[in-house]
Amino acid sequence: MSQFEFISNQPEDTMNFSKRLGSILQPGDVLALEGDLGAGKTTFTKGLAQGLGITRNVNSPTFTIIKEYQGRLPLYHMDVYRMEDSFEDLGFDEYFEGNGVTVVEWAHLIDDQLPDELLTIYLYLGENGSRKLVLEPKGKRYEVLCKEFLS
Repeated sequence: MSQFEFISNQPEDTMNFSKRLGSILQPGDVLALEGDLGAGKTTFTKGLAQGLGITRNVNSPTFTIIKEYQGRLPLYHMDVYRMEDSFEDLGFDEYFEGNGVTVVEWAHLIDDQLPDELLTIYLYLGENGSRKLVLEPKGKRYEVLCKEFLS
């Protein structure tokens, strides 16, 4: 499985990276975000939203699980950190197969409900506030996306 890396030296780098990514995403794309608390998952999603043409403020849906935003494509922003049971049927597949882009923070907690093909992005804390983003595509669509985006 391929992996692609990007080093972000400041939050603006992460925002710009994800904004560019958001500008090329298509309906049905699913991104799984993984990383420690404070690693930049919400910052990443804010930039992604800008790339999708969303002007509303994006924040973590910590207590609501799913927030929806309208832009060039809808953004379905999920934070499943506080889900008590990964087997709860909350209709995630309707979002994954919908006409928007889905971002799932703490996606490993609902691994059994995720689609087979998606783009997992790991955010790691670095020195002096830097972040390392590791993109791990699953499926041809995401392999091609990463190769084109990062070349």
